[in-house]
Amino acid sequence: MKVVAENITRRFGKSPTPAVDGAGFEAPSGRITTLLGPSGSGKTTMLRIIAGLEQPDVGRVIVGEEDVTFVPVRNRGLGFVFQSFALFGHMTVEENIAFGLKTRSFPKEKIKSRVEEMLSYVQLEGLNGRFPSQLSGGQQQRVGFARALAPSPKVLLLDEPFAALDTRVRIELRAWLKKLHEVTRLTTILVTHDQEEALELSDWIVVMDKGRVQQAGTPEDIYERPATAFVASFLGTPNVIRSRVNGGMTSVGSLQLSVPPQFPEGAEVRAVLRPHELRLHTAHSDGTETQPGPDTYHANGRVLGISNLGAHVRLRLDLGGGEAVTVQVSKREFDSLKISAGDVVFVEPENSKVFLDDYAI
Repeated sequence: MKVVAENITRRFGKSPTPAVDGAGFEAPSGRITTLLGPSGSGKTTMLRIIAGLEQPDVGRVIVGEEDVTFVPVRNRGLGFVFQSFALFGHMTVEENIAFGLKTRSFPKEKIKSRVEEMLSYVQLEGLNGRFPSQLSGGQQQRVGFARALAPSPKVLLLDEPFAALDTRVRIELRAWLKKLHEVTRLTTILVTHDQEEALELSDWIVVMDKGRVQQAGTPEDIYERPATAFVASFLGTPNVIRSRVNGGMTSVGSLQLSVPPQFPEGAEVRAVLRPHELRLHTAHSDGTETQPGPDTYHANGRVLGISNLGAHVRLRLDLGGGEAVTVQVSKREFDSLKISAGDVVFVEPENSKVFLDDYAI
């Protein structure tokens, strides 16, 4: 059951800037679609409009073949999991899961069997009689999923469902959600600002900023082929440096980068360099060298600082001209390069991207 949002605009009060501004996308049937963007990008407002918790000023929402733009929330047949666990503290796990079924007047026998089925789905068998305060954060959120899934919704809507959990539990629940989706094959729309979460979970990603859709595509499309400077800068925590076109090139300190031929001379551009896509080369004390080839663009950089992150090492390099970049290498590669603060190294970009300067972040 696909979901289509068409030309949605939503303005709150007298604000001159809409929370959602003519945005639209299609969530494919049976897939996980993620609305990804920074705070204030309009992704949660868009989700609430799809859920029926907000009404659009312009546009419509279609679920399957039905226009549900003005259909009440309770009649849309959608499941919703919130960022906060939103469980009823005075109810047991079983009672929380059964709540939606009771409000829909399901028979008692059906409720009991469905609750047991949901407890199995979310791997909480035997915890029927516990109260939310007796559960871990991860367990509470799985109860939230079970409650949303119990009435057999057409679509599952997830509003930053793992944001309130610590890193280890978030990683575990992402893997759990992926397996759950393989079983249910339920059309799912997830809101998150966490790019790693989006890339791991999604079949389709919709990147939003300032109430508008910047790009929609597969995780590979979004990451490898960003359509705008904003999309490129939002994924991968890159170095983003403003420069100008000069002779078909642009400069980042001593580093020269080619630009698309249609970019006019003198135009302001943004160079986007992801830390793990900058290669380092150096001359060793034994006389051997790992310098870049003569046909590659590269620059000299002086090491300003080194941060050991366990499996990776992050270096800050001065490229001259007041420009500095962050480079990330594996611990093994760093050890082989034998680099210290103050050393001069060669920097070679593997996959730089240059965009006309038309955005702010």
